[in-house]
Amino acid sequence: MKRTLISDLRRWRDDAVHYPLILRGARQVGKTYLVDHFGKQFFPEFLTINFERDPSFSQCFASLDPHDILNCIYLKTGKSVSPGQALLFLDEIQECPNAIVALRYFKEEMPELHVIGAGSLLEFALNDEDIHMPVGRAQYLYLKPLSFWEFLQAGNQNHLIEHLQTASLKTGIDSIAHQQLIKLLREYFFLGGLPAVLEEYWRTYDLSKVHALQHSILNFYRDDFGKYASKTKHGDMRRILERAPGMIGEHFKYVKIDPDRSSRELKTALDYLVRAGLLYKIHESNASGLPINAFINENKFKLLMLDVGLVQAMSLLSPDLLLREDLMLVNRGALAEQFVGQELVAYQPPYIESQLCYWDRNKPGSTAEIDYVINVDEKIIPIEVKSGKTGSLRSLQLFLNEKNAPFGVRLSLKPLNFENRILSIPLYMIHELSRLVRGVTSD
Repeated sequence: MKRTLISDLRRWRDDAVHYPLILRGARQVGKTYLVDHFGKQFFPEFLTINFERDPSFSQCFASLDPHDILNCIYLKTGKSVSPGQALLFLDEIQECPNAIVALRYFKEEMPELHVIGAGSLLEFALNDEDIHMPVGRAQYLYLKPLSFWEFLQAGNQNHLIEHLQTASLKTGIDSIAHQQLIKLLREYFFLGGLPAVLEEYWRTYDLSKVHALQHSILNFYRDDFGKYASKTKHGDMRRILERAPGMIGEHFKYVKIDPDRSSRELKTALDYLVRAGLLYKIHESNASGLPINAFINENKFKLLMLDVGLVQAMSLLSPDLLLREDLMLVNRGALAEQFVGQELVAYQPPYIESQLCYWDRNKPGSTAEIDYVINVDEKIIPIEVKSGKTGSLRSLQLFLNEKNAPFGVRLSLKPLNFENRILSIPLYMIHELSRLVRGVTSD
């Protein structure tokens, strides 16, 4: 299954000055699969050490000397690790804190060796004050679920990808291609972008099996709670995760989770879920300048989940509903807003931690809200997720007038169009959003 992050990994491999790499991302997004594919295809030698499967490898990292480490690995495996020829993959690296620390010494004393670390609970190890992180001696890359673009690639829809890459306001989208893309979008709303789920679908085309697998993955996540949280926080995390699908698009309030629990206790549990990559916070920003996140309100936010397929699974939506209803209106529009946020996150640079913002105006007699606010180059772009038939754009027009913005973006199922300072982009074309925005700017 081709992932766009492979291109970043290849650049990292070919860079004369490269750092040990830490691959970050939630469980089940395909970190191990990606590195395994990358190592076998692009390196003469590839060795994986999984500290969870074989904890005895931790003994090799009792010394932080890279030569001692590689010698120990050779004695245990009979396989040499040749700097400049090999990729050493340290999987479930959080199980061996010394291996995290050792990344610094690999960079300083054996810079020609390519090393990647990853792990399902790595985010908690990286925040552990007892672990001395190799600050400035390691590079991060973030892996997310497959984007809709990657979904099209994995499904061999290259003809549709080529059409979208060349489509413009002048040419528009071919009507047949539009219908095909809407059909595929409906599939993606149900399936989401977790690799195991997509593989199961393309293997069996049995939606009931897909649904069962999605719930198994959710149970894996819940089982993980006990590994990094007390029983009390474990319960809080479960409650928040269970209620999250019904709170997408809404201002988050702790009282909606449990009126009998203090916000401080629930905040800790929520932070754990964010750290695990299962939830994202979308902070309110007044969007007064760049960077947009410099103007956020830390206490005012909405939630986004990891994956749209898991949202529909937790919402117990029928596949028939996604096949016949207006996707913009399913689950009160929450599924469409989840999809858009997930897409915007997916196309952010993989070397930075994902951040999303929205805009809210709450003045007496004049309230307005913009679903997402991003920047394309130096321009701040408001984005509304609205139905093509019934959606009102009052908030978008208010933002444009108040911020003196050149134009805004509506994401819906409407065809590609620009009219009255509104750039309408179909949901399936978010990958091309920046290009289209630059096209309007240059005209």
